[in-house]
Amino acid sequence: MTRIKIFSLLFTALLYISCSKDDYKLGSDIDPYIRFNFLVKADNTPLEYPTINGNLVPQSTYENKSVKTLKVPVALTTRELKETVTANFSAETSGVADSFSVNPINQLSFQGNKLTDTIYVSFDKRWAANQSINLKLETVSDPDIHIGNLNSAYPNNTFKIDLGTIATNYTFPVTQYNVKGEVGETIDFKVNFPNGFFPEEIENANFFKFQNGFEYSLTHDEFGDNRSTVTYHLTLLEDLQNDDARYESKITLINIPNYTATGNINLTIAKPIKSPRDIQANPASKFTDPTNAFYLTYGEHWFSNGTTCAWQTFNALTFPVVVTKDDPNAILYSDKGTTNPNDDVYHDAFKIGFNVASGTNTVNSFGLKRWFSNESNSASVSPGFNITSALEFFPANGNSKTEGTVLVIPQDLTIGKDKDNTYQIAISGEGTYKEISNGLYEISFELKLTNDKLFGGTVSTQYRMYNNRAYPKPAALSIPCPKEVAL
Repeated sequence: MTRIKIFSLLFTALLYISCSKDDYKLGSDIDPYIRFNFLVKADNTPLEYPTINGNLVPQSTYENKSVKTLKVPVALTTRELKETVTANFSAETSGVADSFSVNPINQLSFQGNKLTDTIYVSFDKRWAANQSINLKLETVSDPDIHIGNLNSAYPNNTFKIDLGTIATNYTFPVTQYNVKGEVGETIDFKVNFPNGFFPEEIENANFFKFQNGFEYSLTHDEFGDNRSTVTYHLTLLEDLQNDDARYESKITLINIPNYTATGNINLTIAKPIKSPRDIQANPASKFTDPTNAFYLTYGEHWFSNGTTCAWQTFNALTFPVVVTKDDPNAILYSDKGTTNPNDDVYHDAFKIGFNVASGTNTVNSFGLKRWFSNESNSASVSPGFNITSALEFFPANGNSKTEGTVLVIPQDLTIGKDKDNTYQIAISGEGTYKEISNGLYEISFELKLTNDKLFGGTVSTQYRMYNNRAYPKPAALSIPCPKEVAL
């Protein structure tokens, strides 16, 4: 009786000191035992073996909301093994039997100093509510090894996985990559799935939205057994060698059924400007007149007139882009005749936009109203017709006051028929600008519009824009042109 009491006191003291039912520091004369050793961190995520934490208590149940493989460690407490020990376990579910798989199938192995083995539970399809998986240690090859802890309160000879509500989401771990701009150049980027994914649910899904400022192809690695990350490969299909221009494409994660875009949802691929820009070149000022609220720029685009392709005219109220003093492209427009710097007005020396002077209607930025029929001209339905930051200029050599390159600032435009029928249309493009005669400037560029439903992808055409209504008519082109689409 005395020996039993001493053993009981020793067992209790060791349990208290270790703060874990799983980490008994037992002497060599104590019976060996095997049990589940599933530990959970403070954020309710599993502590994966071989990481250890003596302050955590092994759990007998766990609510799993992830579709990643769940690792369930099984530990054997004994001295070093002289021979291999195997233990058999069972796995049963209250739900669909083929919704999960385990590896190994039913037997664990321990040998030498390897006293932990792991059951890998993989989820092969979405489960219904209120399902569970029950693991149970059944037999052990050495009859001297006890199944479960050496106590009746927390035996840990069974482990129950309650299948909770699945929360599958994705995010970008990195938000920007820069490229050299060479044809064939490839960059790799990842999409992370913190709670895993089912390959059949995403292999044909379109969970990207694009704002493309240059051409590229996109492929991805095989999904394989990795359910946490998918690696994509972006390959440039065109040379981006104008050092005076910034090239930029944006990939945005969007929500699809069963998957939610969270955290970093935008990835920017850019070739930065190599040449500095002198704000005194101020090309934006060639296409705006802030003293005239009704100042127009005039344009033509190569478009269908119903029977053939032709240059079609448009115009739009054009304004500078107002910025703060600390903007790197800020140039002082007016001090308002005061010595108070707080009322000074600054404009972006390299950007212009199109908007109404007042009211709730819209202007015809880029002649976009010709692209559609049944469009609403109200800014509440079609705010995309007013592009307040539309074109960005890059002076030749960074300081030319007569010529350079131009970029259509990549962005999404909302244009619709009515409040219940609107579309997100991505725009991008690039070209050049030049003073073609004294004070007359021409912008020549390609505009790309992207929307799968309206255009079946990306469509484009050529544009010419001028800072005066008197300009030479562009020569006819021998290329196809877009046709009007119904909203």
